[in-house]
Amino acid sequence: MKYAILGGSGFIGSALTQYWLKRGHEIMIVTRQSSQQQEFRSKSTTQQLSYYTWNDINQDPHLLRGLDGIVNLAGATISQRWTRRAKQRIMDSRLHTTQALGRWIHMLGSEAPKVIVQGSAVGIYGTSLTEEFTEHSPGSTADFLAKVTTSWEDTALHSIPQSAAPEAITSAIFPLADSNLGLETPHDPAPRLVLLRTGVVLGNQGGAYPMMRLPFLLGAGGRIGTGQQWVPWIHIDDIVTLIDYCITHPEISGPVNAVSPNPVTNEQFGRAISYVHHRPFWFPLPSFVLRAVLGEMSLLLLEGQRVLPQVAISFGFKYSCPQLVEALADLKQRR
Repeated sequence: MKYAILGGSGFIGSALTQYWLKRGHEIMIVTRQSSQQQEFRSKSTTQQLSYYTWNDINQDPHLLRGLDGIVNLAGATISQRWTRRAKQRIMDSRLHTTQALGRWIHMLGSEAPKVIVQGSAVGIYGTSLTEEFTEHSPGSTADFLAKVTTSWEDTALHSIPQSAAPEAITSAIFPLADSNLGLETPHDPAPRLVLLRTGVVLGNQGGAYPMMRLPFLLGAGGRIGTGQQWVPWIHIDDIVTLIDYCITHPEISGPVNAVSPNPVTNEQFGRAISYVHHRPFWFPLPSFVLRAVLGEMSLLLLEGQRVLPQVAISFGFKYSCPQLVEALADLKQRR
């Protein structure tokens, strides 16, 4: 199989690249930095892996011809102080890259890939201490992250051509399809679109976890704020295999929550780190300190949502690390 990963040099993209290369797939990485592209190209020693810039694809979208799938993970990091300029950069980087992807798919026409996995985040649901969210829950625009993810998904839905409905839904809408009456399920050549709503991805090579773990390794770990805010987490191996699962299972489309089936509170998360690393859990970090230091960005640590992966579970996806303690123990062993 041949796949392209937009934003493939990041934390999740790098792990996904290695996973697919080990399975013999051909991978195209699309990155923004020309100098970075040249460095990557010089390191690429096999025909399995190729690198292009966004400008390369803009000039010739047919470079994407013949792909079996595209994964779009491109977007500026949210782990930066949310100044007005930074917030605009976070928003624009997601919308502009998604719009570009839509243009490319339109230009490819019948030669477009069969499936697109479009990045999103569980921030689309807003935050709550009491509500439980699944893919059927309505979105929110109550805070900055909710506004970003809502705009991101809206842009994908309006910019990227997509098939009308997955097979499971089509059979419900057209119950007489393939029956003796001779009716057939409508054929739609457009790509299948999966909206990957990512939670907190746990890994040693990037993401939030190394900084979340650091205070505990220094002996100063504890709850953050009240400790009651939810942490919708997922192990790096599980999000990689979930992306692969979404691509290889044509019955999956639309929103997919990329989280563990066992969310925890911030206090439970901290106690799990303490347990796995044999470090004390004693030093709380008050909310007012975080707000003073991080400003609006403190939302990332002080608020959360209890998100469940209803779609992944209903379509038979199996997690390698569904429980937090085993996930953290696995990462400790890999360090």
